[in-house]
Amino acid sequence: MPELPRISGAEAVRVFERLGFQRVRQRGSHVVLRRGDRGCVVPMHSSLAVGTLRSAIRQAGITPDDFVAAYRAK
Repeated sequence: MPELPRISGAEAVRVFERLGFQRVRQRGSHVVLRRGDRGCVVPMHSSLAVGTLRSAIRQAGITPDDFVAAYRAK
């Protein structure tokens, strides 16, 4: 399992959008993303804790490898 990068919420949203997710709504500092029947919630913090990012990846139903590959494919 790759080490997840320390990124902001905005960067995480951009990576999820590269993976085909779309913003559905935002309430306060939390963005809800959806792709098909899977979705995830990403807090728009300046730096996401690794556990928080891992939880969003798990909610989205993707692997950490896929997320890191999309992050590096800037």
